[in-house]
Amino acid sequence: MEILFPVIVIGGMGLIFGALLAVAAKIFAVEKDERIPRITEVLPGANCGGCGYAGCSAYAEAVCKGEAAANCCPVGGSDAAVKIAEIMGIEAGTVEKRTAFVMCTGNSAVAPNRYINNEDIDCYTAHRLGGGMKGCQYGCLGLGSCVEKCVFGAISIVDGVAVIDRDKCTHCGTCIAECPRGLIKSLPYDAKVVTACNSKAHGKETRAVCGVGCIGCGLCAKVCETGAITVENNLALVDTERCIGCGKCIEKCPRNALVALVPMLEPAEN
Repeated sequence: MEILFPVIVIGGMGLIFGALLAVAAKIFAVEKDERIPRITEVLPGANCGGCGYAGCSAYAEAVCKGEAAANCCPVGGSDAAVKIAEIMGIEAGTVEKRTAFVMCTGNSAVAPNRYINNEDIDCYTAHRLGGGMKGCQYGCLGLGSCVEKCVFGAISIVDGVAVIDRDKCTHCGTCIAECPRGLIKSLPYDAKVVTACNSKAHGKETRAVCGVGCIGCGLCAKVCETGAITVENNLALVDTERCIGCGKCIEKCPRNALVALVPMLEPAEN
């Protein structure tokens, strides 16, 4: 009895505590919305954060709570938006196709470095070390930090400058957030012309460090018939909504700083 009695007491206490835990689990149970796993299954599973949430499951939960729209996934695009809307019983909304673009074409042939970099460092480290090895303090360092972050293989380094493959880019925004110089921008996929430069330096300074940098001369703005181009902080900016893609600005630019992303509508007239 000296051994049996403690065993009975402990066993009884275990049963009581187990029953209490079972009751508490039912009382305090948090019911999970069954739509969350269904929406998560619809999403591409990239967990890139392009929707503004930590991952696909977090976005799915936000949609079910009414905190996010059905069309926030840039990777899934319209297909995912339609499927999510069907699950939620709401309107899908439109999804504007966008792409990331590196606002720099200053490769090693036209924008020489100030010194030779023999260290295996990333863009952030180089940027902190006296602004990096590039002569232009605004240009692409070409060390590939954005390449490493892109899970879609849409970015490569060509002649010392990051280049984005528009057809592979899902506009998740990872590279935009990663660039320490903020020269990767978001553009509509159908944008026609863009200034492939990020320099805010005066023209004389830009000329000294880059052969294709914008010098803010304003010649492009003068020939633009739709008023799509303005010059701010020594840099020509293109309003993609106003631009019709006539190509006159490209022909007029003495620095080749303006580039066409799609074929021009008609030959530029001098």
